[in-house]
Amino acid sequence: MHIIVLGAAAGGGFPQWNANSEACRRARAGDPAARPATQASIALSADGRRWAIINASPDLRAQIERTPALQPREGLRSSPIAAVLLTNGDVDAIAGLLNLREGTGFGLYAHPLVHGILDRNQIFEVVNRSIVPRRPLGIGAALMLGDAADAPIDIEVEAFAAPGKVPLYAEEAAGAALDTASLAGESLGLEFKTPAGRLVYLANCARISEAVRRRVDGAAILFMDGTLWRDDEMIRAGIGTKTGRRMGHVSMDGADGVIESLAGLTIGRRIFIHVNNTNPALLADSPEREKLEAAGWRVAYDGMELELK
Repeated sequence: MHIIVLGAAAGGGFPQWNANSEACRRARAGDPAARPATQASIALSADGRRWAIINASPDLRAQIERTPALQPREGLRSSPIAAVLLTNGDVDAIAGLLNLREGTGFGLYAHPLVHGILDRNQIFEVVNRSIVPRRPLGIGAALMLGDAADAPIDIEVEAFAAPGKVPLYAEEAAGAALDTASLAGESLGLEFKTPAGRLVYLANCARISEAVRRRVDGAAILFMDGTLWRDDEMIRAGIGTKTGRRMGHVSMDGADGVIESLAGLTIGRRIFIHVNNTNPALLADSPEREKLEAAGWRVAYDGMELELK
């Protein structure tokens, strides 16, 4: 399996358009230790010809234009993008669908709750259902992905429920029902099975449960939620009032953070993705980056390529 990281940052990217932190200033100044990043997404292919994209970030058009593998190869209009999978209904995961509205088909996979969000928002009707079939991504059942015509693209996926929450824009409607430990399908992890091993994509995860530990144990590659370094990061930075947990994201560090909670598990390559612009681990010269790398982790970057073979 071929893997390309299209975007490594959390919502807003790095630097974020309205952020004036030292890290964002360093990124704008071209500091090599502060590499800019677009919003989180990866692309997968079993044959190097037909690709599946995980989450359609708002930066998708720019991501395609700098990734030759995803660009048209034949005819006047075509695309090697055969399928798009959505792990949640956040703006960061669905807005990029609007970049794919110009009449080339692909299979669109999402949990029924996320398809419901698309169905209720008329703007997504520009992604023509007659050529972009909306297919359910059920929990716990292995599925062979198909293109617009449902021809198999030789990528097998199993979705699993991840501790998460409803999208930010839906919180008011959720009201008292808001639950950052929800397992109803608002947030999915994806497991891809290949003869060479398993790839697990879990970029939105509110906590490390025993079910999460069991799922990622033995993975050859793990892309893990790296939004924040510490739970109160936004509060300490003076730019927010919510903890990471309240936003639906477990932190990298801390007694119940990712690094500590997954230590000792058998995981091949451990990679943080969906990293917020406030997270000091984005900076290659930070003590936080040094600590996570010493623990066997890496931070994804735009254009990063991996092979699972």
